[in-house]
Amino acid sequence: MGIFLLLFIIISCFTRISANPSALSFYDKKVLRNDSDSIKKASNDYGNIVHEIPSAVLFPSSVKEISGLIRSSNERSPPFTVAARGRGHSVRGQAMARGGVVVDMTALSKTRRRITVSRKGTYADVGAEQLWIDVLRATLKRGLAPVSWTDYLYLSVGGTLSNAGISGQSFQRGPQINNVLELDVITGKGEFMTCSRERKPELFFAVLGGLGQFGIITRARIILQKAPTRVKWVRLIYSDFSIFSRDQEHLISSNSPNYVEGFLITDENITNDWRSSFSSPSRQSDIAALLKKQGILYSIELVKYYDNRTASTIDKDFETLLKELNYNPEFIFSADTSLFDFLHRVGDLDSPTAPLDSHPWLNLFIPKSRISDFNAGVLATLLPKLNESSPILIFYPLNRNKWDDRMSAVIPEEDVFYTLGVLHSSPPNAYQIYDEFNSQILGFCKRAGIKVKQYLPNYKSQGEWIQHFGSKWPTFRQRKATFDPKFILSPGQRIFNSA
Repeated sequence: MGIFLLLFIIISCFTRISANPSALSFYDKKVLRNDSDSIKKASNDYGNIVHEIPSAVLFPSSVKEISGLIRSSNERSPPFTVAARGRGHSVRGQAMARGGVVVDMTALSKTRRRITVSRKGTYADVGAEQLWIDVLRATLKRGLAPVSWTDYLYLSVGGTLSNAGISGQSFQRGPQINNVLELDVITGKGEFMTCSRERKPELFFAVLGGLGQFGIITRARIILQKAPTRVKWVRLIYSDFSIFSRDQEHLISSNSPNYVEGFLITDENITNDWRSSFSSPSRQSDIAALLKKQGILYSIELVKYYDNRTASTIDKDFETLLKELNYNPEFIFSADTSLFDFLHRVGDLDSPTAPLDSHPWLNLFIPKSRISDFNAGVLATLLPKLNESSPILIFYPLNRNKWDDRMSAVIPEEDVFYTLGVLHSSPPNAYQIYDEFNSQILGFCKRAGIKVKQYLPNYKSQGEWIQHFGSKWPTFRQRKATFDPKFILSPGQRIFNSA
C-alpha cells in the first residue's frame, strides 16, 4: 500500500470518529494519536497476517481515560469499536479495531509499575498491562511466585487472562484464569467494576477467557505461593506414540511432577536446536539417526521443583518417578537450574532484531477418547506431507477438573484432553501453505467427528462461533447483551462484529 493511500485512509477514518469533536475533546494529541507510526503498530500483530487500520490509538495515562473513551463510544450513533492491545501477540488480528480505536495498554506502565504484593504474600495486585516476566521478577524478590504460567513470559496479564493461559503447570494448578481472586474491569458500557467469585460473579466469570468481549481488564489479583528455589528438569525420548501418550497421562494423574509438556520431533533441524543445555552434539546426531529411522519422535519434558529443605531427596524422588515411565533409556537429558531460568527458558521473542515472519499458528484442544484417531489421521499422516520446514509442535494432556466451567473459556467435555500447538513460522508472503495445512487438520477432525476446540480461536462467521461455544453460547450471548450491548469491544475476534 502506497504511503499516500495509507495516509488518506488514516485521515478519513479519524475524521469519522471525531465527527462530533466534543465526544473526545478531553484527549490531547499525546493520548489519542493517529500518526502513521502509531497506526502502523496497531494494524499489525505477532501473526503478521491480518492488518486492520484503526482510526486512532489511545495511549492512556490512567484507567479513567479508557473508561471515558468507551463512554464516548456509547454516546455515538453508531458507536465506534474499541480493542485493548497488550503486547500484540495475537496471531489473527484479535486485538485490532478496523476504523475504531485501539487502546495501547502498555502506556499505563509508563506512569508507574503496577505490581503490589500483599503484606501476607498470598496474592499480588497487578496491572493488566504488566508482562508476566515483570510479575515474576517482582514476586521473586519476596520469595514468592504465581502458580500457573504460559511458556512465554513476555505477554500481558490482561491478554492471557482474556484467553486462559496454559502451560505445563496447568494439569496440576489449572490455567491462569483459575488462579485469579479479583479483577478490575471496564465494561462495554464504560462502567468501572471490581468483581470476584463473590462480588459481581457474572462479570468475573464472563471476562476470564472471554476474549475481550465483555470488558477490558485493568487489574488482576493473582494467587501467589512460596517460590521454589531450584528446578530439576528432564527430557525423555519416545519412538512410540501410544507409550508416549500413556506416560503423559500417567504423569498428570499424579501430584509428583510440577510441570509436564510433550513435543513432537519431526526433522533434524529441530534436533539441532533441541536445547543444547540438555545434550551434546554427538547425542543430537544419535537422535537425528533415530529420527531418520522412525520418521517421528516424541519427547516429554518433566520438572520437579525443590528448595534447600528438599535438595537432599530430589534425585531419589526423580529416580522413583522415572522408574514408572517407559521412555527410551538411551536418551535422557537433564538439567538443574533456578526457577527463573526455567520459566524464562523461551527468552524474549520480541527483540528488535527478531525477523518479521508470519506465524499462522493453530492451537487445539483434543478429547482424550479420540487421541489415537487424531494421531493416525494427523500426526502420522498429515505431518510427513508437510514438505516445508517443520513447525514447533507442542502436545500434552490437561485435566478438566482444574478448569472452572463457569468461565467463558471452552474445552472438550472429557475428564482429560490434549492441547496441540502447531507453531508455524514463515516469510510474510508464504504463510498460505501453512494455512492450508491447518485447514487439512481441521477438515480431518470434522470428517472423523473429532470434537476439537480451538484455543486462541479464529473463526470467520458467527455460525462457527456458535458451534465453538456449544452449550455455552446462550450464556455468552446474554453476557454480551448485559455488559457490551452495543458490540463495542474486541471487534477483531469477529464474534459479534464483521471486522
